[in-house]
Amino acid sequence: MSTAPLLIEQDKIVVIDFGSKHNQLITRTIRELGVYSELHPHTVTGEELKSMQAVGVIISGGEEENVYNIDSSVLDLGIPVLGIDSGAQFILKHFGGSSELPANFSTIETDSTGDNVKEKLRHFVENICEAEASWSMKTFIEIEVEKIRSQVGDRKVLCALSGGVDSSVVAALIHRAIGDQLTCIFVDHGLLRKGEVESVVDTFSNQFHMNFIKVDARKRFLDKLTGVTDPEQKRKIIGNEFIYVFDEESAKLEGIDFLAQGTIYADIIESGTATKEVIKSHHNVGGLPEDMDFELIEPLKALFKDEVRAVGAELGLPSEIVHRQPFPGPGLGVRVLGEITEEKLAIVREADWILREEIAKAGLDREIWQYFAILPDIRSVGVRNEKRSYDYAVGLRAVHSVDGMTADWARIPWDILEKISNRITSEVEHVNRVVYDITGKPPGTIEWE
Repeated sequence: MSTAPLLIEQDKIVVIDFGSKHNQLITRTIRELGVYSELHPHTVTGEELKSMQAVGVIISGGEEENVYNIDSSVLDLGIPVLGIDSGAQFILKHFGGSSELPANFSTIETDSTGDNVKEKLRHFVENICEAEASWSMKTFIEIEVEKIRSQVGDRKVLCALSGGVDSSVVAALIHRAIGDQLTCIFVDHGLLRKGEVESVVDTFSNQFHMNFIKVDARKRFLDKLTGVTDPEQKRKIIGNEFIYVFDEESAKLEGIDFLAQGTIYADIIESGTATKEVIKSHHNVGGLPEDMDFELIEPLKALFKDEVRAVGAELGLPSEIVHRQPFPGPGLGVRVLGEITEEKLAIVREADWILREEIAKAGLDREIWQYFAILPDIRSVGVRNEKRSYDYAVGLRAVHSVDGMTADWARIPWDILEKISNRITSEVEHVNRVVYDITGKPPGTIEWE
């Protein structure tokens, strides 16, 4: 399947996924040059590329040869083609191993410096493809607004609004396109952070005056999750229950034909592509009920996280929303490891609040990309109130990242970590130990489940 569905009338470079770990970086780099770029699987055909009207093609493979095949007609379109690593080897084999390639073909290896690779990409895009640098968030908004108006017409859209960056930007974008034809439904599933329900209601109902419905589904979700410990099963239960809630709520409304979701590019990649195994499923990628009565609208699914934030800023959303920390769709459901209970949710919610409060006091809240508390499904021996205790350990996670595809753990000063640990173990019941996660992504993911 294609992982970049935008159909836009501007110069486009298509990156073919031939198994390289650099594919997303290459796609992002081209966009940073002001030229729109899409990533497609190695199964894409020459005929499909022709219909995309691409002005250039990049075949990006790993450093070692792989077993992926590609439609050889891709090389017969008469447009510039760049092969990277095993993509370059594929091109050379196509021309009988000759070092003399036709003028519209070129190759590079990624074992050279990053700056050198970027300059070669720039040369390919600007000089060989002669692509016009017309890609911007303002352009994206203009195009998507017209697409939404064309698709929706005079019908109505239901938006799954969580209050996070992605769904907030989707709501603002669709509201700009069709105004009161949009209705936002906010589901309180009991898995949100402390103070978040009140914040979402105030922002979208009171400040933005959108058509806004709040659904109290806390008991419904927790009942469904009783006894469930497998993280993938939890994600699918939460995701499906979201859809069922929207289906029921929409039945109370008249003429709802579309469901808007905040699916972004990272969600699709992590849920699996033609050359990548599933890292973790996302509630808004796959797993939707077959009898769902809505047609999906996912205007952000070709965007990286930083691009989504830029769109939000361009749409005039306040900074506290645009720069809000990433928060998983299943919420605290994937930050409470093992079975989810009210007691465990209360523990992780209070620990997370303390962490966020102390990070803000230290002036690090805009410096660290994401930080949160996790409740592992373990207990350990400790001492509380001068007595032996056998209570929970809380994990802290803080990372630096741009789009969530890769991440490095944040070097929070020891005295701040000490203060956070002391507060959690003294103020949060049933916690006698705090640990700090110093794992990057890869090999770990940002979330623990």
